Amino acid sequence: MPPPSRPTALVTGGNRGIGRAIAEGLVAKGCAVTIGVRDSDSGSEAAQALGCGSVRFDLEDPDSYFGAMTEAGGFDILVNNAGILNHVSLLAPDSDFDSAMQVMVAAPLDLIRLNLPRWQKTGWGRIVNLSSDWGSFAHGLGGPGAYGIAKAALNALTKALPRDLPPGVKINATCPGWVRTRMGGAAATRSPEKGADTALWLALLPDDGPTGGFFRDRKPIDW
Repeated sequence: MPPPSRPTALVTGGNRGIGRAIAEGLVAKGCAVTIGVRDSDSGSEAAQALGCGSVRFDLEDPDSYFGAMTEAGGFDILVNNAGILNHVSLLAPDSDFDSAMQVMVAAPLDLIRLNLPRWQKTGWGRIVNLSSDWGSFAHGLGGPGAYGIAKAALNALTKALPRDLPPGVKINATCPGWVRTRMGGAAATRSPEKGADTALWLALLPDDGPTGGFFRDRKPIDW
């Protein structure tokens, strides 16, 4: 089934970094974009600059996004971009395990579930999960704290969900590489625009495009 004439899109964490570059790219491709942000003020400022909408989404507070998704009636494209990275041992009393799993696994799954009625009605949808090769068993589950574990779980969702999603809805994960963002740091080798390229490709895949895959630079990479 062809996409809507002007697909709607939600990009979590879309006020800066890779998320902002994805939102900007989707706007340029004619999508009606909404960025989900934790801070309303920074979200409004970014949305004004991008020419899109914004909504307050605190992924650690399910009530905040359950209400917002219900009010919006869902989106054609869902980009689960928001993430957290902390340099804390998994065995420390202040481990970030619970927060990481909520933000990067539980909340994306919640958003997919909340969006399901729209996809069932329209018969077309795209889900893009921003992952990392730190979440790849093939690359050794790297990174500090719970980051790699959460991304591995997000990858597992990406691999498993095609069996449950309606026909016409595709889900894929992408590793953007080492990107110059607040998380990646100034020494990173890629621009946010380069990091966003594969996500933009996956967000508007044709009907014969892949689903349940893991990609970097538009090419499959190992789980």
